[in-house]
Amino acid sequence: MSKPEVIKETIDLGDGRSISIETGVLAKQADGSVMVRMGDTMLLATVVSAKEAKEDVDFMPLSVDYKEKYASLGKFPGGFLKREARPSDYEVLVSRLVDRALRPLFPDDYHADTFVNVTLMSAESETPPDSLAGLAASAALAVSDVPFHGPIAEARVARVDGQLVVNPTFSQIKDADIEIIVGATRDNILMVEGEMSEVSEADMLEAIKFAHDVIKPMCDAQLALAKRVGKEEKREYSHETNDEDLSKRVWDETYDAAYKIASSGNADKHERSEAFGKVKEDFLAKLTEEAGDEGEVNEMLVGKYYHDVEKEAVRRVVLDEAVRLDGRKTDEIRPIWSEVDYLPSAHGSAVFTRGETQSITTVTLGTKMDAKLIDDVLRKGTDKFLLHYNFPPFSTGDARPSRGTSRREVGHGNLAHRALKRILPSEDEMPYSLRIVSDILESNGSSSMATVCAGTLALMDAGVQIKKPVSGIAMGLITDKNSDKFAVLSDILGDEDHLGDMDFKVTGTRDGITATQMDIKVEGLSYEILAQALEQARKGRLHILDAMSETLSAPNPDYKPHTPRIERIEIPKDMIGAVIGPGGKVIQEIQAETNSTITIDEVDNLGLVDVFAVDKASIDAAMDWIKGIVAIPEAGEVYKGKVKTITPYGAFVEILPGKDGLLHISEIEWRRLEKVEEVLKEGEEIEVKLIAVDERNGKLKLSRKVLLPRPEKKND
Repeated sequence: MSKPEVIKETIDLGDGRSISIETGVLAKQADGSVMVRMGDTMLLATVVSAKEAKEDVDFMPLSVDYKEKYASLGKFPGGFLKREARPSDYEVLVSRLVDRALRPLFPDDYHADTFVNVTLMSAESETPPDSLAGLAASAALAVSDVPFHGPIAEARVARVDGQLVVNPTFSQIKDADIEIIVGATRDNILMVEGEMSEVSEADMLEAIKFAHDVIKPMCDAQLALAKRVGKEEKREYSHETNDEDLSKRVWDETYDAAYKIASSGNADKHERSEAFGKVKEDFLAKLTEEAGDEGEVNEMLVGKYYHDVEKEAVRRVVLDEAVRLDGRKTDEIRPIWSEVDYLPSAHGSAVFTRGETQSITTVTLGTKMDAKLIDDVLRKGTDKFLLHYNFPPFSTGDARPSRGTSRREVGHGNLAHRALKRILPSEDEMPYSLRIVSDILESNGSSSMATVCAGTLALMDAGVQIKKPVSGIAMGLITDKNSDKFAVLSDILGDEDHLGDMDFKVTGTRDGITATQMDIKVEGLSYEILAQALEQARKGRLHILDAMSETLSAPNPDYKPHTPRIERIEIPKDMIGAVIGPGGKVIQEIQAETNSTITIDEVDNLGLVDVFAVDKASIDAAMDWIKGIVAIPEAGEVYKGKVKTITPYGAFVEILPGKDGLLHISEIEWRRLEKVEEVLKEGEEIEVKLIAVDERNGKLKLSRKVLLPRPEKKND
């Protein structure tokens, strides 16, 4: 059997690199499959969509999974099983990046189970594969018959030394002051996510435009590939049964009531939701009564049509009256209150409440041993800054159990992590491992931004000397499909996110943006609208920072009294072994005796020793012990030592940890001694002077008598 014909398109990145998309050879039983390659990085993407939709499904059941194979870089997986297992946080984040760009482009009436899988098959150690995953997924859809209003592509853009670079290497990303991934069709931006070092709104827009220019030829290549494989026409489907008469009646009989609720300005989410729900319930009750015992009411269709009524009513109130669901103006921020030191036993804590969204956040400081171990395919090492976001069901009043960490929780935590990490002090200034945990207690819009605000306050409460406070705000958008009318909404509610056209989260200091995440659900969003949203977000961000500063404007000058302290000492590289001791005996003894935790790193031919303990006395004791081990005995110096062993000819005295010297019997006192035991006993502490160091073997010669008054000679 001969190899099938390869159908291939190539994209020139303009800097000597290119991306190829191949199909027709691998995974041919999938509805669509491609291999995307840049250098030696190769990703296999497949899509399979069920031919029929399940009954009573009125949404798009899309599942996107990104997976990295350890064999792609010639590595064994860690752990006991030595095989790929549950997805890492990184794989979850990449899956979400792809999902967020694809999901808005499936037809509204397409409800078949659809599975998109992207697998890293070959990797280069310096090439991040995540920026290619969206392109690969979209290309698999392009060469399939699955209905899709694409293609799309994703590209990473970084600004390094003032220059924008497309799909940079890991090394370039480390030096970048802007690093974003943009997802877009040929005509419209769909998704943006990234972090910055306090850059301006204009700089961020420039980076987005640069990415879009790179994405356009990627979309063209997919269209050309689809044409060559004959997949320009997509499958026929019928996943919805509609009733135009019922739809008209729902609109006619519920719209005015829904509009009245939308314009009432009720700030209570649950009361508003109940009011909207009662309109639908009353309409269903009327239909049921009319149908009688023999009739049947299609509640799912009524629910679908009423959702459209509610959505249109909310949007029209905003566009026509400039009034929002809770009565605010478009640029108005909800009331804010916050408090620090709420949890007295935590190293730092804060409660931040904005409207009906509330986070209680803690900060915990630990040692290097508390850092997270990273053993991914392309990333290995440790992460000393962790941020975890928890979203329990009770925060929205839902009666359901918690079942582990969701993808949403991983994604929201990552956004807050990006927002805060660049304002933390350097490791030299703060050698702690740091963990922030945000527990959302109430949620009605932008809980990830509440996490950023609460995280900043908790850090300052803990005494962490952050460079500047950071706040975050979520922006929304309502557009009119029949005109150029639009409204940008500051600090959006959950319903405004659900019913609106954009969710644009922006975090930053007073001086610039530190992170962003944007999802756009409407075509034709102009850069002018984006610019207005960014400017409105800047003003909102400053307003929130002002409110936070009323609670705490700067970091506390010191850590809490119960916070463990870390002190650092540098020792010669060749002394690391002496501090550790054979089999770790010495360092374990120091830790046990002083109730401390000690870690040692080798950096630039030095040993960096961190001593971690709850009280200063423990740190001082451990430090003195370590300093004694690494100290070099100097002739002429006086030491306080302990008698370790007594022999007929003298005593061995430990003047520094692990360093013994001989105190000859003739050097104990000026008078002649018959036995050492006349003056000394084992375990006794005495002062001695180091009178000589043998240059040949390093042996130490001690004297006690030179520190004693010399007896006067008797006259004859």
